[in-house]
Amino acid sequence: MLNEAFEHISNKVETALEPQGFKKEKISSMDENEMVSLYTSETMAYSVVYYTDEQHMVLRECAMTDDGPNNEWKTLATWMFDPDHDTLKEASSIANDFCDALSAPSAIKKAKQAKKTKKSDEGNADPVFLMKRFMTLFPELKDEIRYEQDCYYPFRGVTFAREKVVPRVNELVKTGKAADLKKLGQILSTQYGNGDPDTRSIITIVILNSIPAEYDAKIEEYLDDNLKKAFTYAKKYRNKTVKPEKEKKKRPTVAQRLEGMQK
Repeated sequence: MLNEAFEHISNKVETALEPQGFKKEKISSMDENEMVSLYTSETMAYSVVYYTDEQHMVLRECAMTDDGPNNEWKTLATWMFDPDHDTLKEASSIANDFCDALSAPSAIKKAKQAKKTKKSDEGNADPVFLMKRFMTLFPELKDEIRYEQDCYYPFRGVTFAREKVVPRVNELVKTGKAADLKKLGQILSTQYGNGDPDTRSIITIVILNSIPAEYDAKIEEYLDDNLKKAFTYAKKYRNKTVKPEKEKKKRPTVAQRLEGMQK
Protein backbone atom coordinates (compact mmCIF):
# COMPACT_ATOMS: atom_id res chain seq x y z
CA MET A 1 0.00 0.00 0.00
CA LEU A 2 2.80 2.45 0.88
CA ASN A 3 4.54 2.18 -2.49
CA GLU A 4 1.23 2.53 -4.31
CA ALA A 5 0.21 5.54 -2.22
CA PHE A 6 3.57 7.27 -2.63
CA GLU A 7 3.53 6.73 -6.39
CA HIS A 8 -0.04 8.05 -6.55
CA ILE A 9 0.91 11.24 -4.71
CA SER A 10 4.12 11.68 -6.70
CA ASN A 11 2.34 11.31 -10.03
CA LYS A 12 -0.30 13.86 -9.02
CA VAL A 13 2.40 16.33 -7.99
CA GLU A 14 4.24 15.75 -11.26
CA THR A 15 1.06 16.50 -13.22
CA ALA A 16 0.54 19.72 -11.26
CA LEU A 17 4.11 20.90 -11.81
CA GLU A 18 4.60 20.01 -15.48
CA PRO A 19 2.74 23.10 -16.81
CA GLN A 20 5.14 25.24 -14.76
CA GLY A 21 8.19 23.74 -16.46
CA PHE A 22 9.19 21.24 -13.78
CA LYS A 23 10.44 17.75 -14.60
CA LYS A 24 10.64 14.69 -12.38
CA GLU A 25 14.20 13.55 -11.67
CA LYS A 26 15.29 9.94 -11.43
CA ILE A 27 16.67 9.66 -7.91
CA SER A 28 16.77 7.21 -5.02
CA SER A 29 17.07 8.02 -1.34
CA MET A 30 20.34 7.34 0.49
CA ASP A 31 18.32 6.80 3.66
CA GLU A 32 16.46 3.49 3.93
CA ASN A 33 13.89 5.24 6.15
CA GLU A 34 12.89 7.72 3.44
CA MET A 35 11.04 7.60 0.13
CA VAL A 36 11.75 10.60 -2.10
CA SER A 37 10.58 12.08 -5.38
CA LEU A 38 12.18 15.24 -6.80
CA TYR A 39 10.95 17.80 -9.32
CA THR A 40 13.16 20.57 -10.67
CA SER A 41 13.01 23.66 -12.85
CA GLU A 42 15.83 26.04 -13.72
CA THR A 43 15.36 27.95 -10.49
CA MET A 44 13.41 25.83 -7.99
CA ALA A 45 13.05 22.30 -6.69
CA TYR A 46 10.10 20.58 -5.03
CA SER A 47 10.28 17.25 -3.25
CA VAL A 48 7.82 14.77 -1.79
CA VAL A 49 9.31 12.77 1.08
CA TYR A 50 7.82 9.99 3.18
CA TYR A 51 9.56 9.35 6.52
CA THR A 52 8.74 5.75 7.40
CA ASP A 53 9.69 6.04 11.07
CA GLU A 54 7.45 9.07 11.64
CA GLN A 55 4.81 8.12 9.04
CA HIS A 56 4.92 11.66 7.67
CA MET A 57 4.29 12.61 4.04
CA VAL A 58 6.01 15.95 3.39
CA LEU A 59 6.02 18.49 0.57
CA ARG A 60 9.04 20.79 0.57
CA GLU A 61 10.85 23.30 -1.63
CA CYS A 62 14.30 24.81 -2.09
CA ALA A 63 16.27 26.88 -4.59
CA MET A 64 18.36 25.47 -7.43
CA THR A 65 22.06 26.03 -8.05
CA ASP A 66 24.17 25.13 -11.07
CA ASP A 67 24.85 21.81 -9.34
CA GLY A 68 21.25 21.02 -8.38
CA PRO A 69 19.07 21.73 -5.32
CA ASN A 70 20.84 23.75 -2.63
CA ASN A 71 19.31 21.40 -0.01
CA GLU A 72 18.05 24.26 2.16
CA TRP A 73 14.62 22.68 2.19
CA LYS A 74 11.55 24.48 3.47
CA THR A 75 8.55 22.37 4.47
CA LEU A 76 5.30 23.43 2.82
CA ALA A 77 2.92 20.74 4.09
CA THR A 78 3.02 17.66 6.32
CA TRP A 79 0.46 14.85 6.55
CA MET A 80 0.31 11.68 8.58
CA PHE A 81 0.00 8.49 6.51
CA ASP A 82 -0.20 5.09 8.21
CA PRO A 83 0.15 2.37 5.55
CA ASP A 84 -1.35 -0.19 7.92
CA HIS A 85 -4.66 1.66 8.11
CA ASP A 86 -4.80 4.40 5.46
CA THR A 87 -5.80 3.75 1.86
CA LEU A 88 -5.63 5.42 -1.52
CA LYS A 89 -8.49 7.61 -0.38
CA GLU A 90 -6.22 9.25 2.21
CA ALA A 91 -3.39 9.35 -0.32
CA SER A 92 -5.65 11.21 -2.74
CA SER A 93 -6.50 13.75 -0.06
CA ILE A 94 -2.81 14.34 0.56
CA ALA A 95 -2.13 14.61 -3.17
CA ASN A 96 -4.94 17.12 -3.62
CA ASP A 97 -3.64 19.26 -0.77
CA PHE A 98 -0.11 19.22 -2.21
CA CYS A 99 -1.40 20.08 -5.68
CA ASP A 100 -3.54 22.92 -4.33
CA ALA A 101 -0.44 24.40 -2.68
CA LEU A 102 1.63 24.05 -5.86
CA SER A 103 -1.07 25.44 -8.15
CA ALA A 104 -1.98 28.44 -6.03
CA PRO A 105 -1.39 31.78 -7.80
CA SER A 106 1.18 32.77 -5.19
CA ALA A 107 3.14 29.55 -5.71
CA ILE A 108 3.11 29.92 -9.49
CA LYS A 109 4.24 33.54 -9.20
CA LYS A 110 7.01 32.54 -6.80
CA ALA A 111 8.27 29.86 -9.18
CA LYS A 112 8.32 32.30 -12.09
CA GLN A 113 10.18 34.97 -10.16
CA ALA A 114 12.68 32.66 -8.46
CA LYS A 115 16.33 33.02 -9.37
CA LYS A 116 18.97 30.34 -9.41
CA THR A 117 21.32 30.69 -6.45
CA LYS A 118 25.06 30.48 -6.79
CA LYS A 119 26.75 27.68 -4.98
CA SER A 120 28.96 29.16 -2.31
CA ASP A 121 32.60 28.06 -2.15
CA GLU A 122 31.94 27.26 1.48
CA GLY A 123 28.84 25.19 0.81
CA ASN A 124 25.79 24.95 3.05
CA ALA A 125 25.58 21.37 4.36
CA ASP A 126 26.22 21.32 8.12
CA PRO A 127 27.67 18.64 10.46
CA VAL A 128 24.23 17.21 11.27
CA PHE A 129 23.56 16.69 7.56
CA LEU A 130 26.95 14.97 7.25
CA MET A 131 26.29 12.61 10.17
CA LYS A 132 22.94 11.59 8.70
CA ARG A 133 24.65 10.62 5.43
CA PHE A 134 26.68 8.05 7.36
CA MET A 135 23.45 6.27 8.30
CA THR A 136 23.52 4.52 4.90
CA LEU A 137 26.66 2.71 6.09
CA PHE A 138 25.96 2.64 9.81
CA PRO A 139 22.16 2.52 10.41
CA GLU A 140 22.66 2.37 14.17
CA LEU A 141 23.76 6.02 14.07
CA LYS A 142 20.12 7.06 13.72
CA ASP A 143 19.30 6.71 17.42
CA GLU A 144 22.65 8.20 18.45
CA ILE A 145 22.09 11.27 16.28
CA ARG A 146 18.63 11.72 17.77
CA TYR A 147 20.01 11.49 21.28
CA GLU A 148 22.70 14.05 20.47
CA GLN A 149 20.16 16.46 18.99
CA ASP A 150 17.81 15.99 21.92
CA CYS A 151 20.42 16.43 24.63
CA TYR A 152 22.82 19.03 23.21
CA TYR A 153 22.39 22.31 21.39
CA PRO A 154 24.01 23.16 19.14
CA PHE A 155 24.95 19.75 17.77
CA ARG A 156 28.46 18.73 18.89
CA GLY A 157 29.76 17.86 15.43
CA VAL A 158 33.41 17.29 16.38
CA THR A 159 32.64 15.32 19.53
CA PHE A 160 30.03 13.18 17.80
CA ALA A 161 32.35 12.45 14.88
CA ARG A 162 35.21 11.42 17.17
CA GLU A 163 33.11 9.24 19.46
CA LYS A 164 30.55 7.71 17.08
CA VAL A 165 31.79 7.97 13.50
CA VAL A 166 35.59 7.63 13.62
CA PRO A 167 35.67 4.14 15.23
CA ARG A 168 33.19 2.83 12.65
CA VAL A 169 35.01 4.44 9.73
CA ASN A 170 38.35 3.03 10.89
CA GLU A 171 36.91 -0.46 11.14
CA LEU A 172 35.35 -0.13 7.70
CA VAL A 173 38.61 1.04 6.14
CA LYS A 174 40.49 -1.85 7.73
CA THR A 175 38.07 -4.66 6.93
CA GLY A 176 35.33 -3.34 4.63
CA LYS A 177 34.50 -4.52 1.14
CA ALA A 178 35.32 -2.41 -1.92
CA ALA A 179 31.65 -1.51 -2.41
CA ASP A 180 31.42 -0.09 1.13
CA LEU A 181 34.70 1.77 0.75
CA LYS A 182 33.43 3.28 -2.48
CA LYS A 183 30.22 4.40 -0.74
CA LEU A 184 32.27 5.91 2.10
CA GLY A 185 34.46 7.77 -0.38
CA GLN A 186 31.40 9.12 -2.18
CA ILE A 187 29.84 10.36 1.07
CA LEU A 188 33.03 12.08 2.19
CA SER A 189 33.74 13.62 -1.22
CA THR A 190 30.19 14.85 -1.82
CA GLN A 191 29.78 16.32 1.65
CA TYR A 192 33.22 17.95 1.52
CA GLY A 193 32.19 19.63 -1.72
CA ASN A 194 28.80 20.72 -0.33
CA GLY A 195 29.78 21.32 3.27
CA ASP A 196 30.23 24.45 5.33
CA PRO A 197 33.66 25.12 6.95
CA ASP A 198 32.82 23.08 10.07
CA THR A 199 31.77 20.10 7.98
CA ARG A 200 34.91 20.24 5.85
CA SER A 201 37.13 20.39 8.92
CA ILE A 202 35.34 17.42 10.49
CA ILE A 203 35.88 15.38 7.31
CA THR A 204 39.60 16.15 6.98
CA ILE A 205 40.96 16.88 10.45
CA VAL A 206 38.70 14.60 12.49
CA ILE A 207 37.63 11.67 10.29
CA LEU A 208 40.34 11.22 7.64
CA ASN A 209 43.21 12.15 9.96
CA SER A 210 41.99 9.56 12.46
CA ILE A 211 42.43 6.74 9.96
CA PRO A 212 45.74 4.93 10.65
CA ALA A 213 48.33 6.23 8.18
CA GLU A 214 48.99 2.78 6.74
CA TYR A 215 45.45 2.78 5.34
CA ASP A 216 45.66 6.19 3.66
CA ALA A 217 46.10 4.77 0.17
CA LYS A 218 43.18 2.41 0.69
CA ILE A 219 40.69 5.23 1.30
CA GLU A 220 42.31 7.78 -1.04
CA GLU A 221 41.49 5.49 -3.94
CA TYR A 222 37.82 6.37 -3.43
CA LEU A 223 38.12 10.13 -2.78
CA ASP A 224 37.63 12.73 -5.50
CA ASP A 225 40.55 14.99 -6.47
CA ASN A 226 39.25 17.92 -4.42
CA LEU A 227 39.16 15.94 -1.19
CA LYS A 228 42.45 14.14 -1.93
CA LYS A 229 44.14 17.52 -2.14
CA ALA A 230 42.53 18.71 1.09
CA PHE A 231 43.48 15.47 2.86
CA THR A 232 47.11 15.86 1.79
CA TYR A 233 47.17 19.32 3.36
CA ALA A 234 45.37 18.13 6.51
CA LYS A 235 47.93 15.40 7.21
CA LYS A 236 50.36 17.98 8.63
CA TYR A 237 47.96 18.28 11.60
CA ARG A 238 47.93 14.55 12.28
CA ASN A 239 48.71 13.62 15.87
CA LYS A 240 48.86 17.30 16.82
CA THR A 241 46.70 18.78 19.54
CA VAL A 242 43.85 20.73 18.01
CA LYS A 243 41.83 23.21 20.05
CA PRO A 244 38.96 21.15 21.48
CA GLU A 245 35.34 21.89 20.76
CA LYS A 246 33.71 24.10 23.38
CA GLU A 247 31.69 22.06 25.81
CA LYS A 248 28.05 22.67 25.03
CA LYS A 249 25.35 22.75 27.63
CA LYS A 250 23.42 19.54 27.87
CA ARG A 251 19.75 20.02 27.12
CA PRO A 252 17.08 18.43 29.29
CA THR A 253 15.73 15.25 27.75
CA VAL A 254 12.33 15.25 26.09
CA ALA A 255 10.86 13.57 29.17
CA GLN A 256 12.39 16.19 31.44
CA ARG A 257 11.11 19.04 29.26
CA LEU A 258 7.62 17.58 29.20
CA GLU A 259 7.72 17.12 32.96
CA GLY A 260 8.74 20.75 33.36
CA MET A 261 5.84 21.89 31.20
CA GLN A 262 3.40 20.01 33.41
CA LYS A 263 4.62 21.63 36.61
